[in-house]
Amino acid sequence: MKQIDSDLFAELKFDEEFTFEPRSASEIFSISEDLVKKIWYDRHQVRRQMIEEGKLRIVPDAEWRAIAARDTIKYSIWEGAKKSAAKVEKTFGKDNLGPWTKFEWGMLNGKVSALRWCLGFEWDMLDT
Repeated sequence: MKQIDSDLFAELKFDEEFTFEPRSASEIFSISEDLVKKIWYDRHQVRRQMIEEGKLRIVPDAEWRAIAARDTIKYSIWEGAKKSAAKVEKTFGKDNLGPWTKFEWGMLNGKVSALRWCLGFEWDMLDT
């Protein structure tokens, strides 16, 4: 391994000494989970819009087993999702939950990927 020539940094001066304190695993995990909740919420809003436009149908649980089509969602799942969305809105405030541009969407997912990597997950682990 090559050594860094300390003369390269001889003229570099800082007004204050600074150090970096690594984040704790619990802090990294907490931030990662917050980002996952925001990503999930955005996907939930897409599903809500699809229901409003008639592209996704809510069907009774008993009927869903027989249908199980890509354009359906089980009633109990949708009801649970609406409750979860309300919790996310209460936690973060609706104004902090998008909608996001493609760039912002990419940043959210990139942050989740990086934070999860720090916790030992595979690099592209983006399950939400």
